Amino acid sequence: MATPKTVRPLLRGPIYIKPPSLSQRRTFLPNPFSSSINPLNSSAQPQTLTARRTLPYPSHPIYSIVSDVSSYSSFLPYCQSSAVTKWSTPDPTYQRRWPSEARLIVGWGNLTESFTSRVFCVPGRIVESIGGSTETEIPKGEISHHLNDSDKSAKGASDGLMTHLRSRWTIEALGKDKTEVTLALEFVFANPLYTTLSAGAAPKVADAMIKAFEERVTSLLNGNPAMGTASLGDLEGSKIKR
Repeated sequence: MATPKTVRPLLRGPIYIKPPSLSQRRTFLPNPFSSSINPLNSSAQPQTLTARRTLPYPSHPIYSIVSDVSSYSSFLPYCQSSAVTKWSTPDPTYQRRWPSEARLIVGWGNLTESFTSRVFCVPGRIVESIGGSTETEIPKGEISHHLNDSDKSAKGASDGLMTHLRSRWTIEALGKDKTEVTLALEFVFANPLYTTLSAGAAPKVADAMIKAFEERVTSLLNGNPAMGTASLGDLEGSKIKR
């Protein structure tokens, strides 16, 4: 009768498999759930883009054209639709109503997104649009015509795409026929993946926008010289009041 042989184990002790080194792991996009880039992190710093032009025209018609939000879709890159949904009460200086809320639809490739923004106009100087949880930093005394009794809010509506959005046009007269136009854009995407994907294209946006406005101003003022001598109270968007 054969005697059974003792089988020796080939391994002694518990099995241990060394995990891959974390330093060798690479990802193309950041992890959107990482605490360091949490989209709900209120400390996220806005990206800021700035563009500036000096135009050989008076400041009043330039300001009126910049404040003509409802016309943006006719000449502004990526803007497919623009509509003013609320107007301010008449301002105390020019007795003009200004856009107070606007709905914009923008498109990029196959993507489209709609925004509801609060708009604040300091006549002759500033046109500011804000969205997300952003609040305007313009002193309330300068925008009292936007803060009437029925709407005391100074915040933009949340659209879900961005947690912070501000575009500010500043118009400064440098002389009778010379005006400096500055555009400053600030934004924070709710999803940090969008920040990564837009990194290459975003710096070109401010320049494209201000170039479009420059061409718009040149076309309108060369085509209708009377706009150049009109006061802000005599203008209505991109034309002279009838």
